[in-house]
Amino acid sequence: MSIIFNNIEENYKGNIPFVAYRKPKSDLVSAFFMKNDNLYFTSRFTENGFVFAPFNSDEKVILFPKKNADFTTEKLVLVDEFIENNDFINIKSSDKQNHLHLIENALDIINKNELKKVVISRKEEVQIANFDVLTTFKKLLQMYQNAFVYVWFHPKVGLWFGATPETLLQLSNQKFKTMSLAGTQLYVKNAKVVWKNKELEEQQLVTDFIENQLIPIASNLQINKTETIKAGELLHLRTKVEGVLNKNSSLHKLIRGLHPTPAVCGLPRDTAKSFINLNENYKRTYYTGFLGEISDTISELYVNLRCMSIADKKATIYVGGGITQESTPKKEWEETVSKSKTMKRIL
Repeated sequence: MSIIFNNIEENYKGNIPFVAYRKPKSDLVSAFFMKNDNLYFTSRFTENGFVFAPFNSDEKVILFPKKNADFTTEKLVLVDEFIENNDFINIKSSDKQNHLHLIENALDIINKNELKKVVISRKEEVQIANFDVLTTFKKLLQMYQNAFVYVWFHPKVGLWFGATPETLLQLSNQKFKTMSLAGTQLYVKNAKVVWKNKELEEQQLVTDFIENQLIPIASNLQINKTETIKAGELLHLRTKVEGVLNKNSSLHKLIRGLHPTPAVCGLPRDTAKSFINLNENYKRTYYTGFLGEISDTISELYVNLRCMSIADKKATIYVGGGITQESTPKKEWEETVSKSKTMKRIL
């Protein structure tokens, strides 16, 4: 058995914090196994370690400092064959009606020109029997090879899993890469991919926001051509962006400029954030936050999408979608149902 897989089981049973993860299209798994159960935080992002940040940027960012951890990387070898779950539990009609009502409220605000876009989300609770932390992580690794796949645990915070398709940023010395990711449709084998105005407009809003946020802190900005990418059984529009941070800029300034992007929040950002905090019927906590490695040379952070938290024999799955003037409530609801299957398949 691999050292990382063995340590995941031991740390989880022993209530000791850890994170294990695999980057997109990689065959390496890395892990931080903490030496105690202290809660460490960062606000300046100048340390070496692994961060786990909430959606609300005024809340504390958890840090697993490298100096207080055993850090391990090893080649991934998966020999288990897993059968994916396609027996999806019916969603309560009240949950559906609440979400449709929330979308309609968002459209009212957009039609009054107070918002251009807002990302509306919901949580879905699924009862689980015979849950096993390692098996769940292995299933994610096997099924979502194009995603950043992780398991994160702290006894004072909780247990989280995810398979996110979205990079927040990659920073090497002063050179950075980021992306705008928006628009969703189901993948259909051999079908020609056609994107409608709603998705193209939504994608352009995110790209424009990122460009405007980067202009004051970076140079040599390069916006690549928009492309279609596959994440599990879904397709998204992605535009890669890269550049060089100015000498007086920092990882902290870059994060605060980008997070939360309109792909998880909306535009204008502060108005959208207020709408989300006032109208969503739950607290997002770490969903649509970010996570990943930080150091004084290379940092790599991902947006916490397609994720779930586990507690008391219950999985809480988090899903959402971007609402613009072109949105229709029924279609937006169906998009969240499709996204929820990313996690349901491995339960």
